Amino acid sequence: MNASYAAIMAGTLCGTGMLMLFRHRTGLGGINILAIFLQENFGLRAGYFQLAVDLAILSVAFLVLAPDRLLLSVLSATVLNLILAINHRPGRYLGVS
Repeated sequence: MNASYAAIMAGTLCGTGMLMLFRHRTGLGGINILAIFLQENFGLRAGYFQLAVDLAILSVAFLVLAPDRLLLSVLSATVLNLILAINHRPGRYLGVS
């Protein structure tokens, strides 16, 4: 399997799963909860905030990862967080039954 394709599909599938969680006002913990809080209270988009945090973490990973693997990780994180940034907007889905 092509590594670029795998990184894009992993980001897409993880982003879709996290979008489902975010729409029901829950997350995986840590940065996810902070991202939801910042979006609800300050209007800072959760996907963009999470992308910034992920890129900061991956910039430190530059010290231990091979450059090709690091670029694949950046690609996957970018796809994941763009799915959140584009689709998770206030008022779009309330998750109330």
